[in-house]
Amino acid sequence: MKMTKKLKKFFYIEGPYKFEWNDLRAAITIINVILIMLFGLQVAWFGLAVAAFGVFKDLSSHRHINDLLIHCSGVLLNGYFLYMLYK
Repeated sequence: MKMTKKLKKFFYIEGPYKFEWNDLRAAITIINVILIMLFGLQVAWFGLAVAAFGVFKDLSSHRHINDLLIHCSGVLLNGYFLYMLYK
């Protein structure tokens, strides 16, 4: 079986790819982590903005508790990084 078929079967993907906002947020979160590792904690402002936007989006329209918890933890984590930077 081809690798793509195995992946589709593993993740229960039955139809064609459909873009979701969380796809973009996941990519931005990965970029944020890489930037923090390369350039230091001052990049946490970017992560804080993205996470705060995620919380706002979750509260205004999306309303899934798991997404809200993930984005709140992103706000807390990036806030902690900024605390460590400016302390």
